Amino acid sequence: MKPVDKILVIDDDVELCTLVTEYLEPEGFQVEAIHDGRHGLERALNGEELLVVLDVMLPGMNGLDVLRQIRNTSKIPVLLLTARGEDVDRIVGLEIGADDYLPKPFNPRELVARIRAILRRTQGSEKTDDVPDVVRVGDVELDPATRTVVQNGKEVELTSVEFNLLQVLLREAGRVVTREHLVDTVLGRKFSPFDRSIDMHVSKVRKKLGDSDGGTDHIKTVRGVGYIFAHSREQAKEKIETTK
Repeated sequence: MKPVDKILVIDDDVELCTLVTEYLEPEGFQVEAIHDGRHGLERALNGEELLVVLDVMLPGMNGLDVLRQIRNTSKIPVLLLTARGEDVDRIVGLEIGADDYLPKPFNPRELVARIRAILRRTQGSEKTDDVPDVVRVGDVELDPATRTVVQNGKEVELTSVEFNLLQVLLREAGRVVTREHLVDTVLGRKFSPFDRSIDMHVSKVRKKLGDSDGGTDHIKTVRGVGYIFAHSREQAKEKIETTK
């Protein structure tokens, strides 16, 4: 028998949780709803769920604090629910480590699509025996089999989205990868010029690789096009100049 995919919904809106459950269960998910932050955090860390749907506005402990605590010890995918127009919550959520966000109110079908997209990219490497080889570019080594990244002998802690993003850039090292391709491949949705999610994820990866500390810039921005993982400063400069 196929194991049931368990989804945890942490939201104090009981009516919304009921609606989400009604949409997710026919899709093959088992849903558990918890209506406060502290109990939701405890449940999220028990290792039984595949994904957490987390509201920002929660009693007792807000969603952003819950997300911070989750990321201290767990890489479980988190889809953040934010109030429409609250750009700060979305930006902070992505900075902390949310895999994606969805503004309220939302179409339940879009929620299902976002969840499936997250699960596809986080479980993809586990569903195939043909695991790609280890990728090494400069001081960065990425192992798809163990989903680990090592830089100069030290492991770099990445969320599932950040890992997949870096994997795409590393495999295309020395070549420009468009934002459209990254959104499609990493986030699993159509590109929108007003959606800055992929840029926030790139920014997080840069920081974790030390690009903001004055060292070698691993990931370069090609303005108006996308990003490039550079083998060296000279190669990055040459590549960017040829795209102008």
